[in-house]
Amino acid sequence: MNKIAQIFQSLDYGPAPEGPDQAIAWLDAHDRKFGHFIDGKWTKPGKTFSSDNPATGESLAQITDGTAEDVNAAVKAARAAFKGWSALSGYERGKYLYAIARAVQKHARLFAVLETMDNGKPIRESRDIDIPLVARHFYHHAGWAQHLNREFPDAVPYGVCGQIIPWNFPLLMLAWKIAPALAAGNTVILKPAEFTSLTALLFAEICERVGLPKGVVNIVTGEGGTGQAITAHEGIDKIAFTGSTDVGKAIRAVTAGSGKGLSLELGGKSPYIVFEDADIDSAIEGLIDAIWFNQGQVCCAGSRLLVQESIEERFITKLKKRMQTLRVGDPLDKSIDIGAMIAPIQVERIKDLMKRGIAEGAEVYEPDGQMPARGCFLKPALVTNVSPANTLVAEEIFGPILVAMSFRTPEEAVQLANNTKYGLAATVWSENINLALDIAPQIKAGVVWINGTNNFDAAVGFGGYKESGYGREGGREGMSAYLKPAWEKDLKPAPAPKIAAAKATNPLDSGHLDQTAKMYIGGKQSRPDSGYSRAVYDPSGKLVGEVGDGNRKDIRNAVEAARAALGWSTTAAHSRAQILYFLAENLDYRRDEFADRIKAQTGENGVEEVALSVERLFAFAGWADKYDGAVHNPPLRAVAAAMVEPLGVMGIVAPPSRPLLGSIALIAPALAMGNPVVLVPSAQSPLSVTDLYQVIETSDVPKGVINIVTGDSVSLAKTLAEHDGVDGLWYAGDAESSAMVEKVSITNLKQTWTSRGLYYDLADRRFEGDYFLAKATQVKNVWIPYGA
Repeated sequence: MNKIAQIFQSLDYGPAPEGPDQAIAWLDAHDRKFGHFIDGKWTKPGKTFSSDNPATGESLAQITDGTAEDVNAAVKAARAAFKGWSALSGYERGKYLYAIARAVQKHARLFAVLETMDNGKPIRESRDIDIPLVARHFYHHAGWAQHLNREFPDAVPYGVCGQIIPWNFPLLMLAWKIAPALAAGNTVILKPAEFTSLTALLFAEICERVGLPKGVVNIVTGEGGTGQAITAHEGIDKIAFTGSTDVGKAIRAVTAGSGKGLSLELGGKSPYIVFEDADIDSAIEGLIDAIWFNQGQVCCAGSRLLVQESIEERFITKLKKRMQTLRVGDPLDKSIDIGAMIAPIQVERIKDLMKRGIAEGAEVYEPDGQMPARGCFLKPALVTNVSPANTLVAEEIFGPILVAMSFRTPEEAVQLANNTKYGLAATVWSENINLALDIAPQIKAGVVWINGTNNFDAAVGFGGYKESGYGREGGREGMSAYLKPAWEKDLKPAPAPKIAAAKATNPLDSGHLDQTAKMYIGGKQSRPDSGYSRAVYDPSGKLVGEVGDGNRKDIRNAVEAARAALGWSTTAAHSRAQILYFLAENLDYRRDEFADRIKAQTGENGVEEVALSVERLFAFAGWADKYDGAVHNPPLRAVAAAMVEPLGVMGIVAPPSRPLLGSIALIAPALAMGNPVVLVPSAQSPLSVTDLYQVIETSDVPKGVINIVTGDSVSLAKTLAEHDGVDGLWYAGDAESSAMVEKVSITNLKQTWTSRGLYYDLADRRFEGDYFLAKATQVKNVWIPYGA
């Protein structure tokens, strides 16, 4: 039998090596030693560390470990460049982005080879996926630059952006961050991962060659200390980070109270759900891509296989057979499926996790085949016989390890899929499009792929829920992440609340029957757990009423009631609008009573405030069925439906001023978007909100959708921030307590908005639009393929 006939019979692949000569020549041209790229110039190398080829263990180059002084220099350069760069027209900025895209395409093979040598991923992936997407992002955002003023009126760039990227997609993550930042008019300091800095340095040369103004892009290499210097630097206006959840939490803590913009794209443990009616062969091919793409070193890797019990045995048998054909070896070989892990430390971490999982009862299958004699390689593995509590099911492995479980019903599939602290991505396989589109909205993840996986495009947002972070990259929402309202720069410090000096009285004396207002939890009035009450005084110090003094248990009860009411999010938007209209109508019926109550507490005429509160409820009733998403058209046979979804349970701590409007203006947008709320009204003047109980009860508001806990704003805000059952938290208060709220909220990375001691005039009509609507929602992109 001749050789060709043998190949057709065996289907074996011969080697197809990619030449590294040009990449080696580029490295040699730099004497394999690099400084930083700051202010359009290259610095002399300082203290260095080695960047190694993970497939061979050989050193590729020496990389400078950036210091605080290097970061200072980069911030200074970026700040100096910001005025000129942001002043350019969008057309002029777009031309630079277009030139970068063309240059990336021109040198695509050099970028791809260098990426594979530095990272270990197969050349087919860097050549056919990563680099084309890099160019796509710069092309796409070149267009955004020109249309920015039209699409984002009254928005301005943050200023200087600090960006920190991981080692799994070194150049692609750079493009995801730099392209929108530059399009918006920001300047950047980017730190690539210490393991994979080389393509970022090659990109810096591209910036030189296209004539990008100096200081607009600065590349500072280094290890963890360099990243810490960037996140803590007072001269940086926004931080964008992609990496582990633990580091993301640390960055949230460091930036708390600083007023910096923050985008976090963190870890994941994404479910890959296969229903019994799925095209099994296609689902298996998709699964190969979902978990063994880039050796499983992907934050959105489909690492949890959930397969319907009726097809489990057949599916696993076919999967094992397909795994036998996977080729592990030299990443520069174009016939290789699985390349090298990033570094020995990652290999050891995965082996340790596997030992823990096996000790907990897991069974591991690995295909036959030889492994390369040197380098950081691992075989693909399938793990079965696990419970949801197994370490390998719960922890992000970040390697070529697939964990499989079964389910019986769609409801069970959703429960298993959401049984994780993460929420980055998910995949659903079913030939029943009704079933697939029913499941997708129920999964708590920022991206859901139907009958496909790992689809990415610059026009479609990407980002997570829960501990997978917040903010989006790509699409309109990714563009808006690098812009802020122009009016924020004019905010003034909030005036100190006027606290009346109480007249000395005996707390047991009372000239009237006790009418202490209770809490409102789960649709009914409730006494405070503490058993204590708080006196409410008018400006002269006269007692005008009492309310319950809420504590941690009251917040716990309110959060439980709100979580039981999460079905509010699936109530039709029209129905939510109707209820908000009812609230407004019933409040208006009692406008004189509420105006008198405001005057009794504050001494000010409350007529206007009541009218504004009614108007604000009307405004957000009108928004309830209008603030929605879009359908994106990426350049493949699919559409991506951007679904606007509520955050979940929201804690809202109202400002001390405007006792009625201060609460209504914040809860109305949250309710309109489908969030149940736990409201802490003004501590000084809470009676305007406790009077709302009857309005709520007569307006068809489902129980648990609005919960009210009175008491000390700061202590209750802290409890809400610490509670993992709270998904979002808005706090209006001083700078110190705002910083506390942001810092404490890292327990589950809940999304926060704080006033930071600044005066937000909630009577202003700018707050009856999308400012708070955007903060009450998150976008899920559902990819839906079409065509035969």
